[in-house]
Amino acid sequence: MAEAESKQTLETKLLDKVGEAISSINDAKRVDQVIFAVHSVALLIFPVDPAARIGDKYGEKVPSSLVCSADEINDWSQTFYRGVAFPTFARVLLLDVASDWLSCFPVSVQKHLYDLFFLDGPVVEVVQVLVPFLHHVEKNASVDANSVQTNVERLLILCLLENAGVLKMTKEIGDYYQEDSSRNGNPKALLSRLSQILTSIPDKARLKAPPLLSSHLYFQHITNQLLQILDDRASCNEANSTDIVLSFVGEIFSRICRRGLSDLLLSKVTPHVLAHVRRLLNSKKGSVEIETFQLDPTSQIWSKTMEAVTDPYAVEKMAEQLLHQLYAEHASDVEAFWTIWTLFHRNIKHQASVRSIFVDKFLLWKVFPIRCLRWILQFSVLECPPISDTLAKGDITQGLLETTQRIASVWSKVEFLQSVPLEQQAYITAALGLCLENMSREELDRTKDVMHNILHGVSCRLENPGDLVRKMASSIAFMFSKVIDPKNLLYLDDSFTGNAIDWESELQTGVGRVRPITSSMENGDGETKTSASITDVDDSSHRNKEKKDRKSKDIANFVLADPDEIVDLATLNCGAESDKDDGSDDNASVSSDNSSVTSLEPYDLLDDDKDLGKQFTHLVDVVGALRKTNDADGVEKAIYVAEKLVRASPDELTHIAGDLARILVQVRCSDITVEGEEDSAEEKRQRALIALLVTRPFESLETLNSVLYSPNVDVSQRIMILDVMSEAARELANTRTLKPKHQARGPLISNISDPQPWYLPSDASTPWKKVEETGSFHLNWANRYERELQPKPGQTKKGKTRRWSLRSGDRDQNSTDWSQNRFPLYAAAFMLPAMKEFDKKRHGVDLLGRDFVVLGKLVHMLGVCMQCASMHPEASALALSLLDLLQRREVCNHPEAYVRRAVLFAASSVLIALHPSYIVSALAEGNFELARALEWIRTWALRIADSDIDRDCYSMALSCLQLHAEMALQTSRALESTGGNSSSSSSMGPMNISLPSGISKLTSIKLPSSNVHI
Repeated sequence: MAEAESKQTLETKLLDKVGEAISSINDAKRVDQVIFAVHSVALLIFPVDPAARIGDKYGEKVPSSLVCSADEINDWSQTFYRGVAFPTFARVLLLDVASDWLSCFPVSVQKHLYDLFFLDGPVVEVVQVLVPFLHHVEKNASVDANSVQTNVERLLILCLLENAGVLKMTKEIGDYYQEDSSRNGNPKALLSRLSQILTSIPDKARLKAPPLLSSHLYFQHITNQLLQILDDRASCNEANSTDIVLSFVGEIFSRICRRGLSDLLLSKVTPHVLAHVRRLLNSKKGSVEIETFQLDPTSQIWSKTMEAVTDPYAVEKMAEQLLHQLYAEHASDVEAFWTIWTLFHRNIKHQASVRSIFVDKFLLWKVFPIRCLRWILQFSVLECPPISDTLAKGDITQGLLETTQRIASVWSKVEFLQSVPLEQQAYITAALGLCLENMSREELDRTKDVMHNILHGVSCRLENPGDLVRKMASSIAFMFSKVIDPKNLLYLDDSFTGNAIDWESELQTGVGRVRPITSSMENGDGETKTSASITDVDDSSHRNKEKKDRKSKDIANFVLADPDEIVDLATLNCGAESDKDDGSDDNASVSSDNSSVTSLEPYDLLDDDKDLGKQFTHLVDVVGALRKTNDADGVEKAIYVAEKLVRASPDELTHIAGDLARILVQVRCSDITVEGEEDSAEEKRQRALIALLVTRPFESLETLNSVLYSPNVDVSQRIMILDVMSEAARELANTRTLKPKHQARGPLISNISDPQPWYLPSDASTPWKKVEETGSFHLNWANRYERELQPKPGQTKKGKTRRWSLRSGDRDQNSTDWSQNRFPLYAAAFMLPAMKEFDKKRHGVDLLGRDFVVLGKLVHMLGVCMQCASMHPEASALALSLLDLLQRREVCNHPEAYVRRAVLFAASSVLIALHPSYIVSALAEGNFELARALEWIRTWALRIADSDIDRDCYSMALSCLQLHAEMALQTSRALESTGGNSSSSSSMGPMNISLPSGISKLTSIKLPSSNVHI
């Protein structure tokens, strides 16, 4: 009781002294009066000689009777800082003195007197007083807010950063609660308030504050001090004070993570803990037991610190950044496991939310490198240390079985395949595969529905057109077969023949490889009309890519044959064999005398009859051979010569084109060829169909369009039909046809005044010469004459034999002409029947449901057709029909990314194909449908770019928006030119086009530099 009264008396005296000093400061007229007033309070609480503190100039004027003894100074100091005296006097120092007098203080006085109140006092009390003045400054004329805030920022830098204030604060907290923990009560409220104040300083500082108060540099200094605190506490024996300090450090960690700086925090923490783990592992050169880390003081300190982090969000961010930092540090599996164990083994054991972060969020919602995935499984699922950088399974397998069942259930769902980005699909597939690697057949039998889920997920992915998705299915099927029967492994991917899977190289490194294409249309002079870089949606397999490359080489330079040219059809059968011999010398003449000796050996004459029976010279024979499915050799031979005969364009082709197209679609190449040669036969079949579509488009399209939605063909045949139509459209658009120019014919009767008779040799030829013939084998019954003829323009000499009537691309341009892009004539026949009733569900046909691959191929084919008809009036006529199809909700919002990519391709193709003048004329005629459709392209592409999970869709949507902007710009220029031309002949001036009144209601396309809104 007496002690309490003594403290009360001391506090009263101190408040009187502080009150006198404040009155002196308020009444001061000179700076020395302010210094004396501040110094009078400093003499009571700081044990320093006045002359040393404020200099001889002011120290001589201070009476020696005011200097207190050491015991009195200690009592005065504790009463000053722990009572109300310090906040009261600090307010005057920070506002009045700093605003009016501090700039007049000598440097030594400011350092040894003014700053002493904030640097030598308890940091816990000082910080609580300083921080509020960072931004809460009274707005009145008597206080200079800028001077006050600048001074507070300076004091905080000195107190917390340069003088290691956080380190001092933790010591004060530990000592304070160690003295009398029962009297001081629950420290959580104080620790929470202090941590909040410390971490809020960068947010409260001004924009022009010193760089040390920026978030990055400030928290770097704070984190370094916190690491020093934990190292000091590892050698400390006071359990009570240590627990309080660790709680304080954990609270600061949480708030740093809440401010989005977990990466900065873990960039300091991870190397620190990893270095300690490596020291322990090096000290135990053999295998390390778990007791080694359990008994280590430093490991215990870190475990308790992380256990004090009770915020689940902070734990999640710290764990996530820890995995990334360990990956960047190239930690081994053993080092990474013990680092994660040191920090989080207490959390995952005692906090269900933390365990859920590792086994749910990190496995099903996040995406990490595969090495990090192995660490997550080893720590949270297998729950035992790894052995030699390989996953190891402990005695308790319940966690492994539950995790495998949960991952397999998610992986098998079709909705997961449609709605999750490809990166995450590859990650979860690797997680499932790694879990299966550590399971036995007995453990798999104990799980519920895992086998069914895996089989269902594999079947779903095998039907997907994406290479990587199918590779996921084959990888899981392989691991599943390894668990079921290790001696009978299942290989669904020909490119994989090993006994183990490298998940990082097989799946994660293959994500995001998109093959861009440039679709362009060139005229006869090689000038590009329009081009657009978009993503090719037809990337279903590597085989299709190679096949397309081979086709393009053959088609690019193809010139239609002259219908008047006489062709020996029997010679076309040699094409199948000659195509295979790439090393033959075309420049050498063929001589029967050069045959080898082996040709003279005897052979069975029946073989001749057999070979002669397979030499097809008429398409009727080809159709008949293709219908004899039991004669595999005849069918294969017919397929190999079909293209050559079709491109020869015989008269019978018009009547037999439909039957030939139908039978080529129905032929099964896998039934007529030996294993391994299916690709060659399939390529020949598709090239024959392309030749049919190019030479007889209408007859062939009538058959193919009727077969496309027929229940008698399967999905692969429908896909093949659409691929063939796309390639045929490209060939028709790029094929150049040589035609003679129309010229006025000369007079039918020759002029008698011609310079020389017709029978005389021309200037280009040599005169006639008589040939002298002698010898016993020649009878000179008549004279023989000869002359040398000069080659015609464009004629070439090949080998030793001179060949006449050869065609050349270098003919005289005055006598010949090239016609280009024959496709627009057939564009409607290609597109309209395929679009008709595409959404009708028939027997075996469901494009809007099960057969989404066919729907994507159909939309892609329509987009190719629009590109092939680019800038042609036919494209303008077909654009609205295609856009109506694309706007169908079931099409543009299809759950499969494959279809959405095809829709983006088709929409971009429409933007490429439409001529700006057509848009202008449509608007002038009041055709609002086109404007609405173009506006739909823009809004839909924006939505895809904002919300679509597929990365390819995102990039294609951006390309589509760019094309839309270019189209709007070109339309704007067309509008301006139209307005300028019409101003001279009408009352309209420039940019005053007489559009219908209803056009103002449309806000679709905003044209740059124009007042017109399309």
